[in-house]
Amino acid sequence: MSAAGAASAAATASPDSSSGAASLARIRAPVQGLLEAVVEEMSRSVANDAPIVAQMGHHLMAMRGKMFRPTLLLLCSEVEGASEPAAIPLATAVEMIHLATLVHDDAIDHSVLRRGMPTLNSLFSHQLSVIMGDFLYSTALSRLVALGNLDALRVLTRASTEMSLGEMRQLAMTNALSFSEDDYDALIRSKTASLMSAACEVGSLCGARDYREELLSYGESLGTAFQIVDDLIDYTEARETTGKPTGLDLREHKVTLPLIAALRVMPAPDRRIVDDFFADPEPSDMSIAEVIRIVGENGGLDYARKRGAMFASRAEQALTGLPDTVARQSLIDSISYVMERHS
Repeated sequence: MSAAGAASAAATASPDSSSGAASLARIRAPVQGLLEAVVEEMSRSVANDAPIVAQMGHHLMAMRGKMFRPTLLLLCSEVEGASEPAAIPLATAVEMIHLATLVHDDAIDHSVLRRGMPTLNSLFSHQLSVIMGDFLYSTALSRLVALGNLDALRVLTRASTEMSLGEMRQLAMTNALSFSEDDYDALIRSKTASLMSAACEVGSLCGARDYREELLSYGESLGTAFQIVDDLIDYTEARETTGKPTGLDLREHKVTLPLIAALRVMPAPDRRIVDDFFADPEPSDMSIAEVIRIVGENGGLDYARKRGAMFASRAEQALTGLPDTVARQSLIDSISYVMERHS
């Protein structure tokens, strides 16, 4: 079997120990063949003549995740029953852009693990990782240019710009505890919802143009719910289920919705503990656990769950007028999959 073929097989049999594994398999079922073709294209794209690029690309293919964004794109392209051939290269471009953001995030955060595997920057260097992320971006854009689809090019370059601006705003923040809910909403729109909504909108351009606005709205709401749930997981899940320590965002002094909500109502003694925590450059596991307890007792987790559920409801409402196809049902199931990741 070729390297690309092996990667394709891995997409089908990729291990997934989460409680939503069976649901995700059902979600992907209508587009499984197309998704395998995406993995084949990704493998060819990173099989560069430069040995270091090929080596890093091989590692990325081994550590890639659930391919959720290209799955959404392909499902949106099938909403009316049949997608156009451009769906596969466009889904490939979306996943390569997503991979580029992860590579850059890991380099910026000096992360050593992602999904239980060593990050590129831990195996090679931060400099090489940043350049590899740039390579993934430029390769994705080259594919878009080759297709000549200006609509898709506009959508994905806009999303890439929004993600970059979101990252810069986050890094430029000097007082983490002054981060408001409006700031948080703007950040997750840029960093997460922008690419997920772009994937859905681009999918509509490949077979469901009449539902472009509805699928864009669906993607925005789903992406927002996705990030809220992701931030909840940081407070509620253990290392074994996520491949990273609970409280990693807190360890890095990142303020997300559960803490923002709790800060509004917590009593002064709790607030002093949180202030001291954020003043400590290297907080201990015990102090992280204490802040997690404080956030839970002050309603931060419940508030975040309700906000996530609100956006999930909006995502489902956006699909109301779409044709009753298997692809639409998979898009509905995707909402449940996203929301159940924290339970």
